[in-house]
Amino acid sequence: MVAAYKGLVIWDVDGTLIPADLRWLRRAVARTYGLEESEVVFPPARVHGYTDESIVIDTAIASGISAALAESGLERFSVELADVMSRGEDELARDQPAYPGAADTIAALAESGFVQTALTGNLRVAAEFKLRVAGLDSHLDLNIGGFGSDARDRFELPAVVSGRFSEKYGEAVDPTRTIIIGDAPNDIATARHAGFRVIAVTHRVTRAELSQHSPDSIIDWLDPDTTVQAIESIIGTISRD
Repeated sequence: MVAAYKGLVIWDVDGTLIPADLRWLRRAVARTYGLEESEVVFPPARVHGYTDESIVIDTAIASGISAALAESGLERFSVELADVMSRGEDELARDQPAYPGAADTIAALAESGFVQTALTGNLRVAAEFKLRVAGLDSHLDLNIGGFGSDARDRFELPAVVSGRFSEKYGEAVDPTRTIIIGDAPNDIATARHAGFRVIAVTHRVTRAELSQHSPDSIIDWLDPDTTVQAIESIIGTISRD
């Protein structure tokens, strides 16, 4: 059992904790399929909020690679992605620093008794690398996280987190005390599919647009007090129902 377990906070990564940047996928896709980087074409409606594997397949096909070759390149892609990110560590630190307030918000939630992890379309190797470089990994239990290397369908990742949480901590995840924090409509849809609560942050999508998808709360930036209060308000509302 988790000591002083107040709730489970599950963080999206790109666009929520750090700015999103497709350069790493572009470079790895180019190297995987023998393309020039200028030849890599991202399908506009199938990028943000999806898993890396699904993005890679759709991107390879959009870039002129056959479906069969796109599938067969996935194993190599994970190796290439790890390599391009490792080579670009200084570039990553410079161009994708943590959003203001991200580290302080994670620390405040840990201090308040929340278990925290990540649910992201990134392959695990990429997510762990990004979070480490951004200095955001010290309070996140990534061993219970859900990653794009666990399932191609993002809707399957909450079950991955729930299973790993139960195995490690010896109790089932309580959906009424489990909150996904993300920045995209697909983060909201993923939470709803799992029966979790959800907070949306307006780093990339406007408040008006996010409101159309009915998250439990919308915040404009990762302010520690605001975020903790929003989460505790949601949990308190549920417990009173």
